[in-house]
Amino acid sequence: MRLAQFILTHRITILDAWDTFASSLMPGNREMGPKELRDHAEEMLLEIAVDMGTSQSAQESADKSRGYGPKCGSDTASEVHAGARLRSGLSVVQLVAEYRALRASVLLLWSQSRGNDDEFLAEDTLRFNEAIDQGLAESVARYSQAVNESQDVFLGVLGHDLRTPLGAILLSAEFFLNASEQGSRQARVAEGISTSVRRAERIVEDLLDFVRARVGNGIPVDRVDGDLNALCESIVHEASLAHPDRAVVFEPDGSIVGKFDNARLGQVFSNLIENAIKHGSPGSPVVVTQRREGELAVFSIHNQGDPIAAEDLARIFNPMVRHSQFAKAERGPRAGLGLGLFVAQEIVTAHGGTIDVASSEESGTMFSVSLPLQ
Repeated sequence: MRLAQFILTHRITILDAWDTFASSLMPGNREMGPKELRDHAEEMLLEIAVDMGTSQSAQESADKSRGYGPKCGSDTASEVHAGARLRSGLSVVQLVAEYRALRASVLLLWSQSRGNDDEFLAEDTLRFNEAIDQGLAESVARYSQAVNESQDVFLGVLGHDLRTPLGAILLSAEFFLNASEQGSRQARVAEGISTSVRRAERIVEDLLDFVRARVGNGIPVDRVDGDLNALCESIVHEASLAHPDRAVVFEPDGSIVGKFDNARLGQVFSNLIENAIKHGSPGSPVVVTQRREGELAVFSIHNQGDPIAAEDLARIFNPMVRHSQFAKAERGPRAGLGLGLFVAQEIVTAHGGTIDVASSEESGTMFSVSLPLQ
């Protein structure tokens, strides 16, 4: 009997084996009935059997093995199954285990019933594995998409909800700061609270921008006529006041005017300058330069200090990679979320510009921002 026909004829036996294995994966104290355990397994088996009975080219076979096979309808049974398993509390590892078990069960039962008939063994086994791999790829993709979307929604709600208590704390701190005598202990405590809350507000704004960039079409910008020289000079002045022990030097090369979102670019300059202060050598200045190259405005922020490792340069703008399990294992835990560089890149990209970084022991670290003037 061909494997496709075997699946259709013996699908109840296969589903019984599926129920037994699926029940072993359920989270602790979670009991599920046969219907919930089986979920969309029968539809998945039927899709596999139909797929195996459909002729295909060598290219279609290769595409399917990579999870790029044709889809029937908007959602396959594998994609719907992934969403149901996520809601049931299964991890992606357990989801993959279900497919491994299904593959093993079908092939074992088929081999026991096949006898010595090996005429279609290689062909049917190959087609079945391709169909299983296609379903597995669809399930993992849908599961990952759902997890990412739920995380983004959670982060967005968290960032939004944190604004209210932070605002209340800031108002209280400013009240005590204004009511206290200059230089008194109460004034110093209130100033410390105010500074910490403002830092927390910047983190929340970065968090919200991160979510906007991931769930929308990037960070929105509102272009108006602006003078980048004046904007950058004001950011440098603010950084100098916030870090009186560090030298921040601004070296403009003429005035640069164009259409920009001044508030957003202020975020970019502030983030890059703060990073340079934080990671640069205390005894060396942070140098901010500005020049015009044709129809581009080019800004560079340079600092001396420990260089960025070569393997980190390619992923420095990706906070997900920087905070992955493997990144931590390589370099130890990092302070902060690291969203600032991601947000800066998104803002520059929204302006049609680019942001690059170069770092070495001899030359130090330089971030360069190129922006079209119009």
